[in-house]
Amino acid sequence: MQSFDVAVLGLGATGSAALYHLAKRGVRALGIDRYSPPHPFGSTHGDTRVTRLAIGEGEHYTPLALRSHALWRELEAETKEDLLTANGGLIISSRATTAHTHVEHFFDNTLAAARKFGITHELLDAAEIRRRFPQFKVADHERGYLEKEAGFVRPERCVAAHLRAAERRGAIIRRNERGVGFRASAGGVTVETDRGLYTAATLVVAIGPWLPGWAESIAPYFRIYRQTLFWFAIDGPSALFEAERCPIFIWEVMGRKYGVYGFPAIDGPDGGIKIATEQFDGTSDPDTVRRDVTQSEIRSMYEECIAPHISGVSARCLKALTCLYTVTPDFGFVLDRHPDSERVLIASPCSGHGFKHSPAIGEGLAELATGAAPRFDTSRFALRRFGRSRTLGSS
Repeated sequence: MQSFDVAVLGLGATGSAALYHLAKRGVRALGIDRYSPPHPFGSTHGDTRVTRLAIGEGEHYTPLALRSHALWRELEAETKEDLLTANGGLIISSRATTAHTHVEHFFDNTLAAARKFGITHELLDAAEIRRRFPQFKVADHERGYLEKEAGFVRPERCVAAHLRAAERRGAIIRRNERGVGFRASAGGVTVETDRGLYTAATLVVAIGPWLPGWAESIAPYFRIYRQTLFWFAIDGPSALFEAERCPIFIWEVMGRKYGVYGFPAIDGPDGGIKIATEQFDGTSDPDTVRRDVTQSEIRSMYEECIAPHISGVSARCLKALTCLYTVTPDFGFVLDRHPDSERVLIASPCSGHGFKHSPAIGEGLAELATGAAPRFDTSRFALRRFGRSRTLGSS
């Protein structure tokens, strides 16, 4: 039986970052994943993820985003990988919108966070949006928030870079090995997998959509939703969709419950542009979820979300994928100790807006797992807001 200081179960966005920061601190760290990350079975794939600094889901997330941008740049310098592109981010909404993004008052919350933390931004009326970004067919009553330092990160590259750097610093990684369970005691944690047993002083559980099935006592706080991602061909001037002229965008469009978000043509005009919405109509299971995307879903996406709102995009879908959201009742994160064991850290920075924060959360988990005080406040992410829990500082 091999022994480690810290074991990390799940090596997606959060787990890979945690493993890297543990290794960076000189900790004997083990990482375990049921697949070989980066992989397309959870929530950490699909070429791009939005990153923004002023966080509409709550201003308490903004320090995480600011720290994460700094950590992405440090990881780029260490690994020589291109991970973060700050091409700007445009949020479009209106006072009369029926859509919302994760929480109520997303647009106003974003603006308030930008003002509080001094994040460079502009407010645009409809005429200015049309002048600068003619691909967006905004209505007269719509307005925009434009953030200069927003943009996108490449999730597969980020996970791979974290894992390579962790291994170079001495971390052990077990790929294609499925966690079965754990037994915690006052002295440590024994982790059982389908290949053997490991012991560690602390276990970090960061398994995304598999969390409800692995930690039954807290399963009621998490629901899993299938999401669809689409890449549609450009049918017009491709320059309008180059990263220099097309920011990432989040649009709380009229007439829909949930908004639309998208990216520039990051791989040139032949790769199309990635556009998606969000779905919360029925829950899924990560082991039985439908992984393909139907022609009906493709047609619906184009007719309802693209054709009425964006010019220069054809109905030809170049690629479509699915991913999974792990969602809490308030769309917030969970970073807490397991209710039944102080030696097990539950990490679920989820609900569709977690990837941008993963470096800072990974750093914080490494601090917590080694007994150091985290640099950010974790109280807003405790399970006690839903029910019984231990707090991260308890012993």
